[in-house]
Amino acid sequence: MEVVAHVAAVAAGLALIVVTLLSAVKTVVLPRAVPSVLGRVVFLGVRRVFDVVAPASMPFVRRERVLAYYAPVSLLLLPGVWAFLLIVAFTLVYWGTYEESWWAAFEESGSSLLTLGFVRPDAPGHTVLVFAQATLGLGIVALLISYLPSIYAAFGRREQLVGMLEVRAGIPPSAAELLVRTTLIGSLDDLHRDLFSPWEAWFMDVEESHTSLPSLVFFRSPQPERSWITAAGCVLDTAALLDSAVDVPRRGESAIVLRTGFFALRRIADFFGIPFDPDPNPDDPISVSRREFDLLLVELQAAGVPLRADRDQAWRDFAGWRVNYDAVLVALCALVVAPPGRWSSDRDAPRPRPPLRPRARRFSAPPPRSPRPWRR
Repeated sequence: MEVVAHVAAVAAGLALIVVTLLSAVKTVVLPRAVPSVLGRVVFLGVRRVFDVVAPASMPFVRRERVLAYYAPVSLLLLPGVWAFLLIVAFTLVYWGTYEESWWAAFEESGSSLLTLGFVRPDAPGHTVLVFAQATLGLGIVALLISYLPSIYAAFGRREQLVGMLEVRAGIPPSAAELLVRTTLIGSLDDLHRDLFSPWEAWFMDVEESHTSLPSLVFFRSPQPERSWITAAGCVLDTAALLDSAVDVPRRGESAIVLRTGFFALRRIADFFGIPFDPDPNPDDPISVSRREFDLLLVELQAAGVPLRADRDQAWRDFAGWRVNYDAVLVALCALVVAPPGRWSSDRDAPRPRPPLRPRARRFSAPPPRSPRPWRR
């Protein structure tokens, strides 16, 4: 019976080592969107603590200040969890192979992983185990050292355009503000070159970085009123309005940035297990009402923005674009508790809780079935 217990301890320890190493590889090394159950457990567990410390009833300024610590704390806690699990795993292996007591096995495991050296094995086979554990401990430190610069490099790239958008769209960013300011300086047609082209590349970069390094989704901007997701919504709404309601010659850049944007947001939402319709109909309901749309057009017209005469067609075209990103935009705003943003984080939506194991789904663009106004 004792032999069976020792064999089971070794098997459990080896399995735990594999699980921990796979989590580290998926989180840090693998350059694709592969969710780690262990990483999700850590982030969801820390999030529940922050939900208690910073509830929805707290004033937003104070809550924003507290939530700014959520992603960094979770990120720094994750390597600690890996190290703790490796100590537990090798404790099981040491006890199952040669140690007489659990405490002696735990001392040797902790001494080996942290390279303290106050416990030394006697047999050559045990020395190999100690060397292997010490190597894994150093590997975790090396992964953390390489992981943080990658995180903050991607964060810096993301925040550069988000910060620059404040000059054009105000803070919090608004598509109406962006169109009005651009009209006043007389460069409405230049939005395609000056705004949409850089944001097309931004969406591609955010899609890659926020799925391969998912903790970036929860990193908040340096300014409390800024957010990467409300900025994305502002740019997408601007492109949709320019392509549907504003009386300027249509160009391909607005349609391209719209498609790039909603594909990026969908893939991020897909990674977090947020449901959405991959092929919505143009007349499906959206979170923006016709009255809100008409009031915005009145606001734009009063500021001198040229508008198309057919308001009904403008609404149909705008809704046909917006339906592609409406659900994922609102859900991601709720997920990250985004600061106030017009037509994005101001929508009523329950905060989604990502499942530990998202349903396996391969996202792909649906084939066009027939010509539609939102697929030009």
